[in-house]
This record gives sequence, C-alpha cells and structure tokens, in this order.
Amino acid sequence: MDNLFDLQDKVIVITGGTGVLGSAMAKGLAAMGAKIAVIGRSAERRDQLVDEIHRTGGTVIGVQADVLVKESLIQARDEILGHYGTVDALINGAGGNLKGATTSAELSFFGLPETDLSQVIQLNFMGTLLATQVFGEVLMEKEQGVILNVSSMAAIQPLTNVVGYGAAKAAINNLTQWLAVHMNLHYSPHIRVNAIAPGFFLTEQNRFLLTDEKDGNLTERGQTILAHTPMKRFGEPSDLVGTIAWLISDASRFVTGIVVPVDGGFSAFSGV
Repeated sequence: MDNLFDLQDKVIVITGGTGVLGSAMAKGLAAMGAKIAVIGRSAERRDQLVDEIHRTGGTVIGVQADVLVKESLIQARDEILGHYGTVDALINGAGGNLKGATTSAELSFFGLPETDLSQVIQLNFMGTLLATQVFGEVLMEKEQGVILNVSSMAAIQPLTNVVGYGAAKAAINNLTQWLAVHMNLHYSPHIRVNAIAPGFFLTEQNRFLLTDEKDGNLTERGQTILAHTPMKRFGEPSDLVGTIAWLISDASRFVTGIVVPVDGGFSAFSGV
C-alpha cells in the first residue's frame, strides 16, 4: 500500500501563513514534500519565510492578499494557479484577536468598541468564508481536495474575556460541518472539510493574555491554563503539523466534518 500520509507535490495554500502558527505549518508541510503557497499581507514576512523554506530545500511561493477582500483573493488564486497549475488543499489560517475586543479589568463587556469586535469577527469568520469561496471553486471544478479550517479552544468551551474571538471561532465549527455536508451532497464526495482546534500557544495575538507585558511571567490566566492542561505546557507551533498532515493526506480519506483538538488534553480535563 502506498504511504497514506504522502504529501509529495500536493499544492497547499495557507492563509495567514506568515503568523506564528501559519509559518510553522508552511515549514512543516514543505519539509514533507508539499508545494506551499503562503498568503499574507506583509511582504517582508512573506519574503523571510519563503527564503527560510527555500534554504531547507522546500518548494514555496509567497502571495499578497487580504482575506477580507475577495478580489484580492481571486488575484492570489490566479497567481497560484499560474505558478503551480492547481490547488489540492486550503488551510484557513488567517485569524487572531485584539485587545480592544477582550474584556479586562480596564475594559468591561459593555464598553467593548464595536470596531474592534467587528474586526475580530470579520477576520476569523469572513476571512475563512471568503477564502473558501475563492479557492473552494478550484476543488469543486476538479471534484476533489481538502479544506482545513482553524478553530480554537474558545469554540469548544467558552473562555472568559475573549467574547468576539470565541463567537467567531464557534461559527467556524458550524461552518466546517455545514461545508463538509454541502460539498459532498452538491459537488463531490471527494472534497473533505475539517478543522483543528489548537490549544494554547504563545502567539502575537494572545501573548498579552498569557504573560505579563512587563516581566514576561505568566499571568493568572496563563497559570490557570497550564493547571488545566494535563501535559503541563503550552503548545509548540510544530505540534500542529502531524495532525494537519493526517487531515490533508489520504490517511483521513473517510474523515470529514470534524474538529480535532490539538491541546495537550485541555478540552478533556474537568479540573478535578
């Protein structure tokens, strides 16, 4: 039997590919032989990531796009198709949170700015939906492929403070299940849609919640999270790669419509 986990020459598009988690996905999947297209807004960060992957022998291109501007995504799709000729998988990695959309001692729920809340919901939900519309058309035409969304622990069990982010990620879970059914019933049984729900990783978006900005020590929230994580550590970005490889490869060819926690046991622990 051929290697079920083989990703050799699979063309994988990653939105938010220059972020902490997205760049780890890009590097890990490129090391497995996939052809990567990294979508991001920062030319400097794209160029740095592309250079790093090239230096390790990987195949990658960097593409400019804003996931909230559909025309921008269409241009990115055309550029990727012009370079690689096809798309086999889309990872919707663009997302994040804002301090202004997060309750705190200084900012009550009733005072959360509408602009920040809207930005967080738009980025996490609409950024996924629009990218799926644009790149999903390629999968629909070839009648096969994989869409992988990025959910969150905040979607599985509501977390304090992150009201906008949690609501948007909960919508991602619903969208993942809806799309899995819709793609199979209306287009092809060979199009799969799943999601991962990362546990707690130190990223640019949540560092202010987990560590003290002054001394870098864990905040009370950070300490509580580790106390409720049986593996007793935050995730390393590379911890996501194996699960992603499984969900993109033929090893999961009968798996669709699920959300897989990658969380060190956080979602399984009751605290007692």
